[in-house]
Amino acid sequence: MHYVIVDIETTGGSPKSSKITEIAIYKHDGNQVIDEFVTLLDPQMEIPEFIVRLTGITNEMVQGKPRFYEVAKKVIEFTEGCTFVAHNVGFDYGIIRHEFRSLGYDFRRPHLCTVRASRYIIPGMASYSLGKLSRELGIVLAGRHRASGDALATAELFTLLVQKDPGNLSSFIQEEVNPKILHPNLDLETLDNLPGKTGVYLFYNEVNQLIYIGKSKQIKNRVEQHLRNLKTKKGSQMIQEIARIEFELTGSELIALLRESQLIKQHKPIYNQRLKRSKFPFGLFDYPDEKGYVRFFIARTATTNQQPIASFSTKAEAVSQLEKWCEHYELCQKLCDLYPSQSACFHHSIKQCKGACIGEELSESYNRRATELVERLTLSGDSFYIMEKGRHKSEKSLILVERGSLVGFGFAPYHFQGLPQYKWKRFIELIDEDRDARTILSAYLRKNQETQIVRI
Repeated sequence: MHYVIVDIETTGGSPKSSKITEIAIYKHDGNQVIDEFVTLLDPQMEIPEFIVRLTGITNEMVQGKPRFYEVAKKVIEFTEGCTFVAHNVGFDYGIIRHEFRSLGYDFRRPHLCTVRASRYIIPGMASYSLGKLSRELGIVLAGRHRASGDALATAELFTLLVQKDPGNLSSFIQEEVNPKILHPNLDLETLDNLPGKTGVYLFYNEVNQLIYIGKSKQIKNRVEQHLRNLKTKKGSQMIQEIARIEFELTGSELIALLRESQLIKQHKPIYNQRLKRSKFPFGLFDYPDEKGYVRFFIARTATTNQQPIASFSTKAEAVSQLEKWCEHYELCQKLCDLYPSQSACFHHSIKQCKGACIGEELSESYNRRATELVERLTLSGDSFYIMEKGRHKSEKSLILVERGSLVGFGFAPYHFQGLPQYKWKRFIELIDEDRDARTILSAYLRKNQETQIVRI
């Protein structure tokens, strides 16, 4: 497999308004660089002064240089059959695709981001910017903010990553969506402009019927995964039916989860029904035994009418979490259904259990700790706001819980905390709490213990 390591310099601004001033492409065979294509380009617009200071590329330097359309064929031929590699690939790949779109050509290549690959393969670095990462790894970076210098440093980083990764980076390659298998009405430009942010996305068919709703922390990536999913009959069928895509940004992952659940109940899209299965099929339940001790057990939620104290995606997750709670609250393994025994549990033998399993600890004493766990997991009538990222930098998201029940969610201006707390509720859109919403809220708080909570 061959790769092309790419870096570009531009006039700055958004991908739609910026133009390329320099492009460097180094062909790599997985071991070393084997070919190169580097040139300055005439952007056909003035280069802003701050960009000149950053890159050193002046308006005089690009005069008489080829324009992008004059090198476009060379770029296509040079990258043919290769995986497109860049440090923060979304920027370079996105701008080059936009340049080709302006020429009426749909440029698509499998692509790989060395930032993402580096985070996984060499974790724990102070920074993953190209400059700082190069210094940390001893990579020579000559000509910072020039396409050739940055691309050569990226090529050296890429070689190191290939050597360290047993899969030779194959798991980091993003395959492109094949336009030939998509519905003819699906606007490819809309697909290109999907945000890589948190929210919900909605698929419509050609008669404007909503057929699927999903949520993701990376909307664009998740939608593209759907459009590449040819592994199942249902996945292939849905690809052929998607004629329009819409999305709602939420900023907050919790709001995305709640909004997805809310919209699915409201619209009942056909593919959500076909793919429907409980996201939390296992639950933690409690009951008082004949001696008055609170006992816990894990079971499938579908097998009981009892409301679970906590819900889980898998039985293994439930058991693992209950073991942690058992240790933290000094609960008995036997009374938590984790250690079947006719006598004492294992923890009692190592003095981590106070003996409820054999009657050494009174039920009143034991149950206080068991009740403490139940109250923590069921929000125990607390009232508070959950504060998370907003849809953009100038706002925050808010989720309101009153007396243990989910009231609603909304978005507030970034500096809203200067208002009296009783005025915060004006930003909340009220919703009807149901079992799914409560389960989503409880599971989210359990898994994200660093969540910012403001008590009322």
